[in-house]
Amino acid sequence: MTVNTDWFKAAKSGSQNGCVEMRGDNGQVQVRDTKAKGRGPILNIPPSAFGAWVAGAKGGELDLLMG
Repeated sequence: MTVNTDWFKAAKSGSQNGCVEMRGDNGQVQVRDTKAKGRGPILNIPPSAFGAWVAGAKGGELDLLMG
């Protein structure tokens, strides 16, 4: 089953415009930059890969990127 959703961003980002937005589209997770709506690239990520990235982020695997 394909689930298509509207674009959304993290609630913690509030009204900031330096974030990413996501949506489900044709069986993919799409990600875009909020500053480039309609003109920037959209990443299409398989749900399994996106899930692995989220799990890694939650598990601290990306902490080294934060300095």
